[in-house]
Amino acid sequence: MDFNESAVFVKVVQAGSFSAAARQLGLPTSTVSTRISRLEKRLGITLLQRTTRQLNLTEAGTIYYHHASQGLSYLLEAEAAIDEACKQPQGRLKVTAPADLGDSLLANLVERMQQKHPALEVDLLLTDRYIDLVAEGIDAAIRTGDLRDSSLVAKSLGTIHWAIFASRDYLKKSAPLEVPQDLHAHYCLQFTPMGRDLWNLRSEHSNISIPLQSRMMVNSIGVVKSMAENGQGVALLPAFICKQGLISGDLLRVLPDWQGKADPVHLVYPKQRFMPPKLRAFLDITQAELRPQFID
Repeated sequence: MDFNESAVFVKVVQAGSFSAAARQLGLPTSTVSTRISRLEKRLGITLLQRTTRQLNLTEAGTIYYHHASQGLSYLLEAEAAIDEACKQPQGRLKVTAPADLGDSLLANLVERMQQKHPALEVDLLLTDRYIDLVAEGIDAAIRTGDLRDSSLVAKSLGTIHWAIFASRDYLKKSAPLEVPQDLHAHYCLQFTPMGRDLWNLRSEHSNISIPLQSRMMVNSIGVVKSMAENGQGVALLPAFICKQGLISGDLLRVLPDWQGKADPVHLVYPKQRFMPPKLRAFLDITQAELRPQFID
């Protein structure tokens, strides 16, 4: 019996395709296909029905996957238990985070990990795509907004508050900006995911939607921030990425009684009986580094 064949089968089902499983396993697609064929030949039954577009489990395949995935889970837990006993964070850690979370913030986090645990390798994937951590072999994720997967363990890192910022030079040469309606007379720098047509703002006592005639749409929050610092307009930005700009004087907060949305931030990872030291180290450092940035 070749347990590698069973493990490859489980990964193909989780990944949804031979090629995706091959990428995650670091194997040629032909090798993955060969191992599945050998498994089916040894069992004497078809487990997967393949078409040019998708894979479907047969009835027998569903039964085999149910038991094989549980068995593989136990084997991985056994290895994690040994890893836990070693107590030395090492190996490759795969982490994902939103692309707009902040380059310097994440760079500092990775640097801190490398300084404290030089034997640990970090793969950081920045994407706004929702990722199935288990299926894609990701150890942990930093996520903003409401959580979609209740099967994951989640630790709160705080809240990202969006507020309105502009440079001192821009405000000196522009029309007064004392109430939200004054935004109609200003160049508003739009971060694409926030929408093109309006800003939703709230104060302690009320909510308001301000229609905008945007002349600039950018899908990078870092570029929007730089444009605001350069005096090119008013921007609705996450307050945490503007802290240094406020200290240096490159940015000023305007309409301080008003703010945009508030996004919860969580550190999430799959449930597991034994936590590998590399994941424990990442959780500890991430919470220590990021919680002060997202204080409610």
